[in-house]
Amino acid sequence: MEEFSMRKYLLAFLVVMLPLTANIALAGDDDGEKAPKEWTFLIFLNGNNDLDRFGAMDINELEKFGSDKNINVVVQWASLANKDTRRLLVRQDNNPKKVTSPTVQKMPAVDMGDWRKLVEFVEWGVKNYPAKKYFVDIWNHGRGWYLKSNQHGPTRDISFDDNTGNAITTLQLGQAMEEIAKLIGHKLDIYGSDACLMGMAEIAEEMADNVEVFIGSEELEPGEGWPYDGLMKRWVVNPSASAAEVSKYLVEEYFASYSGGTQGTQSVTLSAYDLSKMDVFKKALSDFSGKILKLEAPDRQKIMDSFRSAQMFTFDDYRDVIDFLNIAEKAGIYGLKAPDFSSVRDAAQDMIIINKASDDYSRAFGLAMWMPSSASDYGANLEKYTQLKFDRATRWGDALKFLLQ
Repeated sequence: MEEFSMRKYLLAFLVVMLPLTANIALAGDDDGEKAPKEWTFLIFLNGNNDLDRFGAMDINELEKFGSDKNINVVVQWASLANKDTRRLLVRQDNNPKKVTSPTVQKMPAVDMGDWRKLVEFVEWGVKNYPAKKYFVDIWNHGRGWYLKSNQHGPTRDISFDDNTGNAITTLQLGQAMEEIAKLIGHKLDIYGSDACLMGMAEIAEEMADNVEVFIGSEELEPGEGWPYDGLMKRWVVNPSASAAEVSKYLVEEYFASYSGGTQGTQSVTLSAYDLSKMDVFKKALSDFSGKILKLEAPDRQKIMDSFRSAQMFTFDDYRDVIDFLNIAEKAGIYGLKAPDFSSVRDAAQDMIIINKASDDYSRAFGLAMWMPSSASDYGANLEKYTQLKFDRATRWGDALKFLLQ
């Protein structure tokens, strides 16, 4: 009788526990995988704007490979069409037309123009999908370092949310990277902007203390953006790749995909930067700025002419740094010698891990910077520029003021 009672209680216990253990197993699959992998790739995919139709396309590219035993691929997907925000653990499938990856968490529409929502997503990802190394990608529109408007859209920086009218500013992006570095306990291994016009020195410096490798484009990106399938194809073969190696995979695949490859033929630029080299570049540019402050009027005019002649990117005050230096060095500026130009140029080149540019951008050497050629452009944005770490470290704003006075 006592043995029968024990069996009965044991059976009852198992009946109660089985559903719970089943839920735990499911949680291990879709709500978090606790053993740290080599990498976690976190894509902040903001489709709350006119790029929405490209979001599912890029997730389908990711699904050609998906997460595996070495790499977690996690997406926060905001969509105007879906009218919500979903967190997905990307799984491999063979359906190129439909997103089939499990929705781990579904939320009402999230303000993707709020930098704190980016940090919250990364915090959730780190908790549920830990790894040795992390790659954070903001997928959306970009407008470079400051609030610039043109015929293409409103005046915002990166990650435009049309539901709220908000976007992430350069200063806020720097704040986000600082918080993310605290969350993971070390510098973020890779931050990338799958967005236009973000390959600028001003943006790089804002995150340099908290990010190892930064990926950005000097020029506009096509709507199709990065070739995520091309990146994953190479990454899964070498999951222990360093941050620099992964950045090279992406830049090479991006360029190939738009050079008659999987995404057709379009003119593009993309670069990766080793931000540990930023201090040398800042010091060289600060010295260069100091020498500009001593130039006589004829030499100042030659600098301004060199601004106007340097490779431009959509906006006439976004110019390639190295191309500017090459042009200015040949201009015969009395107050500047060859070493003054080469020190800045060498530091910039040393910081660029890889740069790819189409033939239309043969003078796009990998790093853009603000070079306004009119007092009105300068004056309208001076207050914001002086808030940037880059200006404080390089005195570039002082040099511009002197040139444009």
